[in-house]
Amino acid sequence: MPEVIFLIEDAPEGGFTARALGVSICTQAETMDELRAMVREAVACHFEPADAPRVIRLHYVRDEVLTP
Repeated sequence: MPEVIFLIEDAPEGGFTARALGVSICTQAETMDELRAMVREAVACHFEPADAPRVIRLHYVRDEVLTP
């Protein structure tokens, strides 16, 4: 697998959640630095070293609501 993409969202209770697209990996953390470390750890646990993706892409999605 050349890369794995994670969808990053703000968690309702605070912090962040990360869900991989096309792979069953999910993790969460309080800060973005912690989340990056947790994503790396989760990917390392999920894949054998020979099958590990070469790139981990984090796609941060954030909704904002504006009122007129």
